[in-house]
Amino acid sequence: MAVVCAAVATDAPGRFLTGVAAIGLLVFAAGSWRGRPRLVVTDGGLIHRGWFGAQTLQRGDIESIRITQFRRWGRTVRLLEIDTRGGQLFVLSRWDLGTDPLDVLDALTDAGYAAPRTGN
Repeated sequence: MAVVCAAVATDAPGRFLTGVAAIGLLVFAAGSWRGRPRLVVTDGGLIHRGWFGAQTLQRGDIESIRITQFRRWGRTVRLLEIDTRGGQLFVLSRWDLGTDPLDVLDALTDAGYAAPRTGN
């Protein structure tokens, strides 16, 4: 970004747009760094961290945990869905979890948050 900003040193709108892009990139990087992993299993419950805070879910708060799988851009994408009794739905991708959602589902099953998987 510094090279681009120097290259458009005579162009005020270019400098402004490059500065806005640089600030946006820094905000995204900081939020991504702080927000991962978004799901943590602790003794106190299942913690879902978001951009602006965290929410602790107890075993009784969770109605169901499932994997949704579909094809997107020629590859299979898996999402972990956590449905709460309060009507909230948390949808977490591999990017959010830091690993394969199937591995996370297995860990949640071992911890007692999800029912054992049936079938494939």
